[in-house]
Amino acid sequence: RVMMPNTDLEAPAQRNDAAPHRVPRRDRYRFQLRPHNPDHKSPGVKDLVYLESSPGFCEKNPRLGIPGTHGRACNDTSIGVDGCDLMCCGRGYRTETMFVVERCN
Repeated sequence: RVMMPNTDLEAPAQRNDAAPHRVPRRDRYRFQLRPHNPDHKSPGVKDLVYLESSPGFCEKNPRLGIPGTHGRACNDTSIGVDGCDLMCCGRGYRTETMFVVERCN
């Protein structure tokens, strides 16, 4: 609406009353992201934001193609992703000592 300047103490005259009003639309791509934990900072423009939680990889889930970690071999001395503590998801693990005889060249 365009308001005319009010020189007297009358109600302001208004123009364009018949013009269609623009109603702000809710754009589904322009929403405000907030951290899950209010103590954390809000994500920045270049931050990667996950909208869904990651699936658990410890348990078998055929629908998602996740084989689980039961029965997999791990390195009990490693602290990396191949280590038994991480690969077994803190459930504990059983170690087996195997002697393998191989042919030499």
